[in-house]
Amino acid sequence: MRFFLDSANVAEIEEAWEGGLIAGVTTNPSLVAKEGKDFHALLKVIAGIVDGPISAEVLDTTAEGMVIEARVLARVSPNIVVKLPVTAEGLKAARTLSRDKPPIATNVTLVFTPMQALLAARAGAAYVSPFVGRLDDIGQDGLQLVGDICRIFEQHEVDCRVIAASIRHPVHALQAALLGAHFATVPFAVLRQLLKHPLTDAGIERFLADWRSSGLSH
Repeated sequence: MRFFLDSANVAEIEEAWEGGLIAGVTTNPSLVAKEGKDFHALLKVIAGIVDGPISAEVLDTTAEGMVIEARVLARVSPNIVVKLPVTAEGLKAARTLSRDKPPIATNVTLVFTPMQALLAARAGAAYVSPFVGRLDDIGQDGLQLVGDICRIFEQHEVDCRVIAASIRHPVHALQAALLGAHFATVPFAVLRQLLKHPLTDAGIERFLADWRSSGLSH
């Protein structure tokens, strides 16, 4: 499993990319709105940092409108993956975009059932994004959804990548990896948590203290 950063914050993206922690970026209208910057200009900046998939979401609710938006977004960078909602109109748009020449990769988002994921994949989506945390919020098992999708895709040899989304804490990421998700898209705070452990910090401090007390030169 590889990681995407779920963020539109340039400083966070730069730190995560330069540290070798992520393979790409996912954004959504809420994350972009929080930055208060022009959408396309922000995507160009992100594309100048990240040499990997960058998910950018459409806002129209009709298939025709989504396709128009998607083609404009795709011109920003060849790394753009267009995010579409898992609706009848969204899947219609995914099918159309998969037949463009060259095809435009899509990430079908807001997936809450295995059948939504399978239909999206069959419509031509390159990625599907099951939302773990939002299902947990209403008392359902978001990780079971990830596992079910991964098993169905493997059993039927479905050519579509699974992105575990709405990751709230490190255990979500760990379990997504164990269940076979191809990617987890995580907020910056969770990404940093994945790297940290108190015994690692204590071990570094102990090594340095022992070296200092030895009187040896570096």
